Parts: sequence; structure tokens; C-alpha cells
Amino acid sequence: MKVAGFSFVRNAIKFDYPIIEAITSILPVCDEFVVAVGKSDDDTLNLIKSINSPKIRIIETVWDDNLREGGRVLAVETDKALKAISTDCDWAFYIQGDEVVHEKYHDEIRAAMLKWKDNKKVDGLLFNYLHFYGSFDYVADAPNWYRKEIRIVRPDADIFSYKDAQGFRKLDNKVLKVKPINAFVYHYGWVKKPEIMQQKQENFNKLWHDDDWVEKNVPKRNEFDYSAINSLSLFKETHPNVMKSRIEQSNWKFDFDLSYKNYRIKDKFKMFVEKLTGYRIGEYKNYRII
Repeated sequence: MKVAGFSFVRNAIKFDYPIIEAITSILPVCDEFVVAVGKSDDDTLNLIKSINSPKIRIIETVWDDNLREGGRVLAVETDKALKAISTDCDWAFYIQGDEVVHEKYHDEIRAAMLKWKDNKKVDGLLFNYLHFYGSFDYVADAPNWYRKEIRIVRPDADIFSYKDAQGFRKLDNKVLKVKPINAFVYHYGWVKKPEIMQQKQENFNKLWHDDDWVEKNVPKRNEFDYSAINSLSLFKETHPNVMKSRIEQSNWKFDFDLSYKNYRIKDKFKMFVEKLTGYRIGEYKNYRII
């Protein structure tokens, strides 16, 4: 079985993306790793080169900043990396620049890839998600945060990155048929120094919207307001080993009153049903579990 990892990145240093941790967290289960490195305003290219692994292959790209509708440029960059992996690979393992996989899941991931390798009805593997928010101590637990997404796919010419690169589809626009896997992706996109998080929000929204929308809808301030969240829970487990240094160096303070729950009535009903049945009403699913 041959596995390729793939990712894309731009301005990782400027916006403090844990891209090194993201890549190295899945590198042990990959035979090769393609990184599409966009032309940046910082030294992102050399940052990726510093991983210094024979598995890493870098392709240098230029982002089309005119693709500002729905984050389309992110999918375009994802596809550049996906299409550059070796044709003899059985699986392609996708990781974004703010996602990390705990090493405790490596064996489970290998086993699942091997189990479904020869079953061509399976287009991909579906991961669970934890969304950290504000600091490394808190996890978002409201129903508006997505619970699952595809992160391993067939390196098939028919499969492409969908919309803003959150998931994948086939050329006939059909959703992928997937098998769920008992592993989590740790999403750290909402854990940054408040001033860097604010800069990221102002810049990142430009990938979805025009300048007028950003001007009207993204408040101008020196620091991001982390308090505008409806509910969090305390994270009591361990973070991936690759995150240890980053967590130790975090130097901002974020505290949250865990008793605070600002839910709308319909959200309370959704959560009641989910707790009772495991089913989340109205959940977006860009996949079909088989």
C-alpha cells in the first residue's frame, strides 16, 4: 500500500499557521508528501523546506487572488497538490495548514486504509473533528461546527476539491462514498494570538468576499474578540506530540465561563435530539456513508 499526503499553504509565518505540525503529524503514515506552496509575503517556502524529509516534494504556485467567491482559490490550490502526487498511490491523505492528527490514531488510520484499499466502491475515509477555540484548553461544542469531513481520498482523476476546500466531490458532482474512521482531526484554526487572529480574519475573508463586504462585515480592531462565542467545553485529553512546543510557547490568556450557553431555541432543540439519538438536524453532509 502506498500513501501520499498532500496540502497547500501561503503566508504560514505571517498568520501563524501550524503547517509544520500539520504535515509532520501525518508524515509517518505517508510514503510521499506533496505541498503546494503559494508565493508568500514571508519565508513560508523555506519553512516547508526546513522539514528536511525525503518524503516531501514542494510545488511552487501562484494564487489567483481574483477567485474571491466562496473561497474557490483554496480548492484550486488543493487540487494542484492532489494532482501532483504519484500515480501509483493507493490513497491520498489531505491535511490543511491548521489541522493536526494525534499520533494515537496512526494505527487506526493505517488499518482503515489497508482494509478498504481494494474496495473501489469506497472513495474516501471520513474523520471526526475537534475545533479548538481561543486557546488550546477549549473546544467549540455548538451545533454550527462541523463534526466530520473527508480527509483521505482515492488519488483518482475524477475526484476534486469542492467549493472552499473543506471536502471533495467527483467530476459528475456526486458526493463521495465513504467509510467512517475512528480518528479525529484537531482543528486549531481558531487558536492564535488575538492580534494575529484579527489580521487573519481581515485577510482570510477576502478569499470569500469582495472588499465592500469585508469593509462592512469584518470589524476593524487591534485584537480579535474571542468572547463572541456561544458555548465551549474544556478539553481534558492530550494534544498531539508535534504541538507540544507551540502550546508551551503560547503567551496569551483566554478564559471562558463554561456555564455560559447562548443558544437559540432551535439550537437547543437540535442539541436535545442529537443527545437523544446521535442525529443532528440539518447537518451539512458532503459525503455518503456506505
